[in-house]
Amino acid sequence: MSDDRRELDMLRAALARHDVSYYVRNQPEISDAEYDALFARLLRMERDHPEWITADSPSQRVGTTPASEFAPAPHRVPMLSLANAFGESEIVDFDARLRELLEQDRLTYVAEPKLDGLSVELVYQRGALVRGSTRGDGAVGEDVTANLRTIKSLPLRLVSPASPPPLLEVRGEVFVEKAALRRLNEERTAAGLPAFANPRNLASGSLRQLDPRVTAGRPLRAYFYDVGATEGVDFSSQGELLEALPRFGLPVNPIYARCDSIEQVLAFYREIERKRDDLPYETDGVVVKLDVLDLRRRAGAISRSPRWAVAAKFPPERAVTRLLDIAVQVGRTGILTPVAVLEPVRVRGVEISSATLHNEDDVRGKDLRIGDRVWVTRAGDVIPRVESPLAELRDGSERPFSMPETCPSCGTAVVRLPEEAATRCLNATCPARIKQSILHFVSRDGLDIQGLGTRLVAQLVDRGLVQRFGDLFRLDRKTLAELDRMGPTSAERLLRALEDSAHPALARFLVALGIPEVGVTTARALATLAGSLSRLRVLSADELKKIPGVGPRTAHAVVGFFSNPENVETLADLFAAGFRVAEEERRPATGPLAGQRLVFTGSLATMSRDDATQRAVAHGASVSSSVSRTTTSVVVGADPGAKADLARRLGIPILSEKEFLALLGDDG
Repeated sequence: MSDDRRELDMLRAALARHDVSYYVRNQPEISDAEYDALFARLLRMERDHPEWITADSPSQRVGTTPASEFAPAPHRVPMLSLANAFGESEIVDFDARLRELLEQDRLTYVAEPKLDGLSVELVYQRGALVRGSTRGDGAVGEDVTANLRTIKSLPLRLVSPASPPPLLEVRGEVFVEKAALRRLNEERTAAGLPAFANPRNLASGSLRQLDPRVTAGRPLRAYFYDVGATEGVDFSSQGELLEALPRFGLPVNPIYARCDSIEQVLAFYREIERKRDDLPYETDGVVVKLDVLDLRRRAGAISRSPRWAVAAKFPPERAVTRLLDIAVQVGRTGILTPVAVLEPVRVRGVEISSATLHNEDDVRGKDLRIGDRVWVTRAGDVIPRVESPLAELRDGSERPFSMPETCPSCGTAVVRLPEEAATRCLNATCPARIKQSILHFVSRDGLDIQGLGTRLVAQLVDRGLVQRFGDLFRLDRKTLAELDRMGPTSAERLLRALEDSAHPALARFLVALGIPEVGVTTARALATLAGSLSRLRVLSADELKKIPGVGPRTAHAVVGFFSNPENVETLADLFAAGFRVAEEERRPATGPLAGQRLVFTGSLATMSRDDATQRAVAHGASVSSSVSRTTTSVVVGADPGAKADLARRLGIPILSEKEFLALLGDDG
């Protein structure tokens, strides 16, 4: 077997494996750009050796087989996927090939942003939605009708001024807007649940839930852009189709352009790339389709994709640079975190010179070596991330990474506990741990002390002026004024900020302490139920678990924190420095909301969500971020979203903001 044939077989096997990981398991192993590069290589090799093309090659199919949990849903007309065009030159080549094939001097196109979601087909018979399915392998998809019915923007019956057509199959994309993903992830994080990686994974995972009630709680939307089989209705162009679908009640993307030339297509492509950060949804390119449907039929399709359309991808959101070193940072809990030191590179206008590598297993799993050329991206267009090495470019000078045996800050031997992936420094007096603890203590969610930044905290710790929280409140004007980049005015301002923060509310203080498992929402619940720090410190784990939102892990973390001798000594020293914690008003045993479990959704007119939560808790209620059968009422504001819909289906009472205030005795 030749080397080329061997490589071709390896490419087919790799792509088939990645298809299953992406479409069935919803656990992609590589980025889209890496997959596209592998697929492009396969197509080039099969073009050069057409005699090697086999029926089971990834190039001869659209997707992958449906998951066994869902009933198969055959498509009357195959749902083909689109070929990719990378860069403007390949868009021009697409136009040239199509004009030559159709013997046309000029063609008209419709260009639309390429949505990053999950392709679906809805089947309407005599106006009623009878089936909804995923694309699957293009010929047979997965029947997800029950889940699609939960998307409130999709009509269960077509809206039409005339009698509905006997049959209308529409194709589109289910997606999640970026803002909705952020809100949902905030709620999940507050509830102690893992966040979703990106809108596409959320959309795909939500539609493929076995329980439609889970799907109903997800902020899914859909836009439609194509039809399959139809009876009693016909379209002559893509433009006509996009104008007609909304009249049936089917949403389409309002952003699209009819282009009379490929030059206009390129102009639209550049405009969307320039505006992509401002769009409400994720997009990685522009879909370009021949406008006239008769010409589409003449152009036809190859086995995997139509000849009359192409997905014009934007340049990938990543770059190649060199991994100069792997440094190790020590956090406030003693965890050692490897950090990639990179040769500076720009990704989407931002210069990246370092990226967190999480832990030693992450480094080994990616097979990263110091000196490697590596792919660097920005996760969610924000957080720098090292994706993978370019192993084929190694010259033998690269070095593997090993976690140090001693702490790089204090020299103490580090340990890795059997049940953890993290390596820890257990020295409570480690300078690096102290710095990170102080920075967390004074952070915005903590005591919110203005003027205590990273450099100043480092000076205070390195000079031995601050070793514990209490030392902050013993600082004097003269000492501060003598520090680098300080002076009498800055020293006076910082002392006032320290004085103002020396009597915080209990909830804020609990966040500042950095107790494991205790974030802002949990701290508020603990403070309200306990009422005072002294009472909280003596509560047992069983007593803590009775507090709504406090699970076993959190309860044991709180008990463990307050029973740790080092923490007891730290608190005693802090109070000796004149620090005091304000007591909270205890939750009333009875009251207008006693025993109720509320959920807030939508934008409230007279108060923020946090204010509403505090007022509800103060009047005896508990507040959750998600609707369940234990929810007693849902308070809705403007644009309430899926939570209100789920509450109605479960028969849970809906309260307006005015009704909520009336319960509190404040109906304005």
